Amino acid sequence: MFESEESDVTLGDRLRRRRKALHLTLQQVAEATGITVGYLSQLERGRANGSVSTLQKICDVLKLNVGDLFESSSTPTRPVLRFADATSRQFGNKASKVKLTPAHFDHLEVLLGHFEPGGDTGTDQYTHGASEELLVVLEGQVELQVGTTTHTLGPLDSVSYNSGHPHKVSERTGTHPARVMWAMAPPTY
Repeated sequence: MFESEESDVTLGDRLRRRRKALHLTLQQVAEATGITVGYLSQLERGRANGSVSTLQKICDVLKLNVGDLFESSSTPTRPVLRFADATSRQFGNKASKVKLTPAHFDHLEVLLGHFEPGGDTGTDQYTHGASEELLVVLEGQVELQVGTTTHTLGPLDSVSYNSGHPHKVSERTGTHPARVMWAMAPPTY
């Protein structure tokens, strides 16, 4: 087993690193959570302890689970994540996704998506954060709508866009499943 390179990272270090990876200022996070800049700064420097409620508010803004704050600071990191151990989550219509990157990654997130025939990310286009996003089709055919532009993609085709622009992915044929991979920097889920 490999020891984490982050074994001495504190909760405050983790908050600061994630905030900076998302290009957010102390002021922006403080305003979004309803806490003061001074208190947030003290949390990041390890000079104050946050309640569970406060940490939940901060994690909502930083798109983290509260447990992620503790995992990266004390849990050994394994370089191999087994797909068989991953949890698939349903989303959209006849679609599911699996997160392939470890929770402690602050600068990159990779998701594997599966669409049943006719499946999509939802009825409407959506946004999440303002990340650079790359969609790669692994199997099948999909359509990606970004605003008013539609891209038709087949196996090993890719397209990049900003996740802050309204977008939607749909399985194109209606008769065959599709598998895609998303890579986002910084993470938005």
